[in-house]
Amino acid sequence: MKLLKLVPDNTNIKFLKLRIPFFVLSIVLIVGSWAAVLTNGLNFGVDFAGGQEVRMTFTERQTAPIASLRELVGSLGYGEPAVQEFGAPNQVSVRVPLPEGAEDTPGAATAIGARVIDTISAEYPDARTDGNDTVSGKVAGEFRDSAILALLGAMLAVALYIWVRFEWQFGAGALFALFHDVSVTLGLFALTQMEFSLQIVAAILAIIGYSLNDTVVVYDRIRENLKKYRKMPLGELFDLSVNETLARTVMTSLSLFVALIPLLIFGPPSLFGMVAAITVGLFIGTYSSVYMAGPLLIWMGVTSNSFVPQETAMDRQEKIARGEA
Repeated sequence: MKLLKLVPDNTNIKFLKLRIPFFVLSIVLIVGSWAAVLTNGLNFGVDFAGGQEVRMTFTERQTAPIASLRELVGSLGYGEPAVQEFGAPNQVSVRVPLPEGAEDTPGAATAIGARVIDTISAEYPDARTDGNDTVSGKVAGEFRDSAILALLGAMLAVALYIWVRFEWQFGAGALFALFHDVSVTLGLFALTQMEFSLQIVAAILAIIGYSLNDTVVVYDRIRENLKKYRKMPLGELFDLSVNETLARTVMTSLSLFVALIPLLIFGPPSLFGMVAAITVGLFIGTYSSVYMAGPLLIWMGVTSNSFVPQETAMDRQEKIARGEA
């Protein structure tokens, strides 16, 4: 039985032929994304905007009914709640947004928490209340700062790794590609005003990891071909490298899309933002690895001699001593 090949072995797509239009498109996407972020802002969830937190333990259950709690609390009209395991599997933290001015009104936030507790207790008599606290905007701001530092740290660590693994041009190219991917993802959330929570931060970190993996595969093949085809024009060599890795890129992306699309269409609303971010990030990460990774190397001066060891004075003296010079 003949194996199915999504990408034929003799594929020879001229990717770099359109590098300038696509690079201009990438710059427009980056500028437009940050314009949307600065103009519309991000719709921060409870994790980053503050709210009322209720902690409860289900004494007669081994695991808390998180999905049911999310639907139950969401029906109260305070916005999308953040419900997650807190400590043991039968313990949960339920956080709901506070209406404007509630945090400054004495007793208003506590009353909202009490209503959440009463609603859950009426549905689940074994629910024990462990806490009813207000998460201030200051604490939420610290969460935002930590999330931003985590994203910046991940991107810089990636660039440093590729710099050490290859050359500085590769590190700079990978960092620009990651900046492009993260910017477009943030622009999507600013434009659609989907809730931006800790789940989305986790999704962006996943996008960084995927994009890095794809870019390293392309860069590794470029470096191998630079050593192998010394006289080949750089444009042709980079096209060859991308085409040689195209089958792997397509299969990896397609496998992930097959898993993500059903979640995107049929999954619970609480996961929609995270799945949407990863889905868009996969597409954007593949695009940046193909249309940005190679062209950036050309514009930063990578040549066919970049990985050829330079002859030192000691090498020349040894060649003279052996009569080879």
